[in-house]
Amino acid sequence: MARPSAWLGTLFLVSVAFAPKVHAQEVFQEMPRYDRYQKLIRSLGSMTVSGALRVTWDADGKSFTFQKDGKTMRHTVATGQQAEVTEKAATATPGRRNRNAPERGRQFDKAYSADGTKMAFVNERNVVIAGGDGKNPRAVTTDGNVKDRTKYGVASWVYGEELEVRESMWFSPDNKYLAYYRFDESPVRDYYLAMDQAQFQSTLDVEAYPKAGQANPKVQLLVSPVEGEGKTVIDTSFGDATLGEYVYDVRWSADGRELYYYRTNRKQNVMQFCAADPATGKSRVVVEERYEKAWVENHPTVIFLKDGKRFLWFTEKSGFARYELRDLSGKFLGTVTPDGRDASRDASGVTVLEDQKAVFYTGAGPKNPYFIQLYRVGLDGKGDQLLTNPDLHHEVMLAPDGKHFVDIAQNPSTPAVTRLIDLKGKTLATLKESDITKFNEAGLKKTELFAFKAADGTTDCYGTLQFPSDFDPKKKYPVILSVYAGPESGGPNVRFSTPSALTELGFLVVNIAGRGTMGRGKAFRDAVYGKLGVVEIDDQAAGIKALAVRPYVDGKNVGIYGTSYGGYASAMAILRHPDVFRAACASSSVTDWRHYDTIYTERYMGLPWENENKAGYDAGSASTYVKGLKGHLMLFFGTADNNVHPSNTYKLIRDLDREGKRYDLQVGPDAGHTQVNSVRMWEYFMKWLILNPNSKPQAAVWRGKSTIAS
Repeated sequence: MARPSAWLGTLFLVSVAFAPKVHAQEVFQEMPRYDRYQKLIRSLGSMTVSGALRVTWDADGKSFTFQKDGKTMRHTVATGQQAEVTEKAATATPGRRNRNAPERGRQFDKAYSADGTKMAFVNERNVVIAGGDGKNPRAVTTDGNVKDRTKYGVASWVYGEELEVRESMWFSPDNKYLAYYRFDESPVRDYYLAMDQAQFQSTLDVEAYPKAGQANPKVQLLVSPVEGEGKTVIDTSFGDATLGEYVYDVRWSADGRELYYYRTNRKQNVMQFCAADPATGKSRVVVEERYEKAWVENHPTVIFLKDGKRFLWFTEKSGFARYELRDLSGKFLGTVTPDGRDASRDASGVTVLEDQKAVFYTGAGPKNPYFIQLYRVGLDGKGDQLLTNPDLHHEVMLAPDGKHFVDIAQNPSTPAVTRLIDLKGKTLATLKESDITKFNEAGLKKTELFAFKAADGTTDCYGTLQFPSDFDPKKKYPVILSVYAGPESGGPNVRFSTPSALTELGFLVVNIAGRGTMGRGKAFRDAVYGKLGVVEIDDQAAGIKALAVRPYVDGKNVGIYGTSYGGYASAMAILRHPDVFRAACASSSVTDWRHYDTIYTERYMGLPWENENKAGYDAGSASTYVKGLKGHLMLFFGTADNNVHPSNTYKLIRDLDREGKRYDLQVGPDAGHTQVNSVRMWEYFMKWLILNPNSKPQAAVWRGKSTIAS
């Protein structure tokens, strides 16, 4: 395996001389059971013909269309008959033409008015308005420039990466105004990233990258008339210096009279939905969410009713995700969805039928919170009703009239089936069933969904377990844990699926959803606040310990791998729980939260200052635990990673070297935010967990100060 760099060549030779004897087979293709692994890899797509069928309802709710054998078919609800659709689909009007999808963390380079007659674009950091064809350009701003580090019509990198800002210019619906961003990046320190390092000449990528605890870019929201001169600065501060740190999710009201936006304070525990007058710039608060400890949802869903004044508002004030009815004056009109379970935070999971005074929504199930269900409740919050089978996970496509729905139902041990169902629960038609004939013929095992207690000893958590096709409960099997574990990530995969091909190498493959994940209420998620790298990592270890009591689980040979937050989790797991995890592959990992950006880090960790959460940052640093490393650790980073910078891995390498700890290193020249070559990773786990299950890495002979600068 590769070492960090040439300057450690002597160390590498000395270390190998004292290294434990390893199995001669280190090439993946020559390792035991590779043929079984490769066979499953080649046939993964054909082992199961899924019974999941996506449909599109017609506007009247009386029929729907779907794709079958390359044809578009229409199913009529009343008769149950299906017929091929022969009429041509209407051609969409190109309203947002000539727009290339922006890179990750960036915005669209131009915006079009609703009627397509106007276009806004950025030229040398300034906003320009032109005709829809790009002719007759007129500069709206002129003072954006590199020297002052100011720019209009685009967002600072951290906004695109962490606040999902992909638009930065917005025409009003009546085409009278253009709203746009202004960013002053002069307070932000630049990060310098060497690029094209595998070429004859390298280049330098320079980005204003605000790291945790450091200065953020200054943001302004402006409005200019589409015709005429001048600009209005929107008051996004509301007279409070702690608010308006972040301004995002900008959009116009349907009538174009107000500009809506969200703003939060730096800690992101106070969020306001605001409406601004484009003529005066004056803002008012429509709704505020505030929490003393932990964070607020940055993108709460708003669903307007037909009058354009009342709306459903997503909130977690009760401790669970629910919807309230409010109006634009700021008045609270009542609770709609009940407490005790998380409702969908996505607008696609909520349908309001005003003529029925009803709301249909998806949310956590009563038996397993990760089994999503369909519910119906009155707009007044009364008569909440479960409409689906709680023993299964559901993906629902509701008819526009609310009288029927198409349901894809499944769980890890039950293959998907798609049915047409009425509101009384009666199945009117089975549209598609899964075919798992080849799955069964191959002897593949169904995924097990298991429960365990979190590291606190009281909280219920869940995970999935996959087995080799020739599983023998009388034998012991090493474990591979695939991990992400970041706050607000999803739970376990509760759909029916083919086992990972890694199982055919002789591994049990595990995924664990500990505290911090979605769908379990705010307290479950907030448990990780200020404690990243501790609580969620302890839960991963608790899940493995719970499995290790089973006679067929080799609890002494457990590997873990992941990328990005999953890489961080992998490194922290083997460092904090050396007696649980024996091998880890950590890719593109944050290793110390002081190396990562403000918006993401401070949202979950608070501030790293002495009087804030310095202790939490120290506890969440991988370097804090390097002395405890006992197992085999492989690190990977891409030299062109502008998200999680290589400095994260450099810092961990330096501290491992200072403690004389052995590790392996894979580098991706000119690679971005990605993972190590999977073949190298599988070789690594085979080598240390199956071929050499009892070997231990030797401490490097050399100790001393690393030549990598502190």
